[in-house]
Amino acid sequence: MSEKNPNKGYVAILGWSLNAIDAIDRFDRRYVIVAPEWAEEYAKENDIPFIAWNFERLNERSFEIAEILKEEGVDVAIPLYEETVEWAGAINSVLLKNPRLMGQALLFRDKALMKRRAQLGGIRVGIFEEAHDKGDVIHFLKRVNQALLKLDGDPNDPIHLKAFDKAGCLGHRVIRTPDDVDNIPEEEFPALMESHLDGWEFAVEAFIKDRKIHFLNISEYVSLGYSVFVPATPDLEKWRPQVEQEIEKLIESFDIDFGFIHPEYFVTSDGRMYFGEVAYRPPGFNAFELIERAYGFNAYQAMVMMFDPKTTDEEIEAFFPREVVDAKGHAGCFGVYPRRRVINELRIPEETANHPYFEFHELQSPMQNKVPKRSAFGTHWGLVYFFGDDPYKMRDLLKAQEELDFYI
Repeated sequence: MSEKNPNKGYVAILGWSLNAIDAIDRFDRRYVIVAPEWAEEYAKENDIPFIAWNFERLNERSFEIAEILKEEGVDVAIPLYEETVEWAGAINSVLLKNPRLMGQALLFRDKALMKRRAQLGGIRVGIFEEAHDKGDVIHFLKRVNQALLKLDGDPNDPIHLKAFDKAGCLGHRVIRTPDDVDNIPEEEFPALMESHLDGWEFAVEAFIKDRKIHFLNISEYVSLGYSVFVPATPDLEKWRPQVEQEIEKLIESFDIDFGFIHPEYFVTSDGRMYFGEVAYRPPGFNAFELIERAYGFNAYQAMVMMFDPKTTDEEIEAFFPREVVDAKGHAGCFGVYPRRRVINELRIPEETANHPYFEFHELQSPMQNKVPKRSAFGTHWGLVYFFGDDPYKMRDLLKAQEELDFYI
């Protein structure tokens, strides 16, 4: 544990992540991890400051943890996962004496509410509605395609069905026909329905303090749900001025004074930028680790600085490098999902292992031979990491992984 600065804030980290804990333990802020009971034994064995708490659901005891942290002397709570964003809002509304933060957290958690707020703020979004049953989905599919002047026999433009409050691609389905609707389990309702946007989808990681963007990374998706790298190609980086303008609109619309946001956008062929969604927690696909590999600074520590009310401007200025120009190279990763229904072993393809950009992987040998059917965008089986100096070579390399078998 590094030496802690008593003049800096005392932060509560909501959720369990060894990468985050290691980074924050090496930082100069006092901290306490608030996580489920199953992590308590490990925390004690490794001298990790810990408070056990069940994040299953918000209930009448929700403010109890806020009072515990207040008595402990904690200044602010920081969410690590989608499921803890609402908890952070509830806790910070008490710690920072700002009830508005609870309502703001609900905006970040409810995708339909989020899109309505963005629309009210003058941010361009696609067509969206809430679905309460399969009939709503079929009706929305028909109306969207009717609006697109599709004739009988023409293939439908797809629509997207997303869970209201799940992270990333979890619960995300692409619906093209009424038959696709039959495969949706009843427990997935209610859900958000969106029109399909043909365009270039990408993500942004923005570190915000005092309503100002202090570092903005653009993550380039090669294939959604499979691969990403940072910094982006010059082709995507040329949109940075417009991206910054859109982030400033989000700051204004969602009243964001501090913290870290992870929005997703589409750029269409006519050069228009559409808002997809925004999260108030670290992104998936280990984007923080990719940022550190490319730039050298730790993004978990950066996030702590953005939340800490005692962070100074001088400290921020000294911490962040310059976007793009200070990057040491391009860091990317590919999420592996078996391409076969029956597998026996993990075997890294020679094309991958022998590539000069290949660094390491986190894949495990299979525990079973039969691969579960992937009914929607789901969780990958592990990540493969790459690093190199040419963004176009990186993009092509990540795309090529889709045609390789890692499990045979």
